[in-house]
Amino acid sequence: MELAFYVTAFVTLFVIIDPIALAPLFVALTRGMDEHHRRRIALRACLIAIGLLTLFGLLGNKILAVIGITMPAFKISGGLLLFVTALDMLFERRTQRREGQQPDPNHDPSVFPLATPLIAGPGAFTTMILLVNNTPATGLPHTLAIHFVMILVVASAYLFFLMAGMIERLLGRTGIVVVTRLLGMLLAALSVQFVLDGIRGTGLI
Repeated sequence: MELAFYVTAFVTLFVIIDPIALAPLFVALTRGMDEHHRRRIALRACLIAIGLLTLFGLLGNKILAVIGITMPAFKISGGLLLFVTALDMLFERRTQRREGQQPDPNHDPSVFPLATPLIAGPGAFTTMILLVNNTPATGLPHTLAIHFVMILVVASAYLFFLMAGMIERLLGRTGIVVVTRLLGMLLAALSVQFVLDGIRGTGLI
């Protein structure tokens, strides 16, 4: 049961962060840089993203408590937010917004836009809070497990960054669109599950 939950957590974060779709964007943001410089930017971006996601995973629930938001309400709103993200992926709006961000040759893109909002964005922050405070377990072991899963997902993004040029040539524009659409369908189903879990937490069902 718990293993299945953590597998689902990995899939959810992977879909939200979407390392495959980020790969060609990384190429665009680091255009003209040598491989050594690209690797340094990729590593820095991923480390910063891990730090931000860890912060939200550890303190997100306390922030909600301070402002008086219950976890069922956050699960429902988070599920709706993830569903909007899924629609963006299905209809390619998110890709269009990301591709609209033009690289500045005098700017290091590791912090913005790579670390945030492309890797650690609102959807990923929301997902971390939901997963850390979700069943089947609670406490320190569960929290550590979720953060380990998050680190694995961000590490996969780093690997995709390293292989960005090859992936772009291999998949092509059509292949990237197809993969993004498939991930969007999966995210839509997972977001509905978050909403159902939130409604169940209110006692309505």
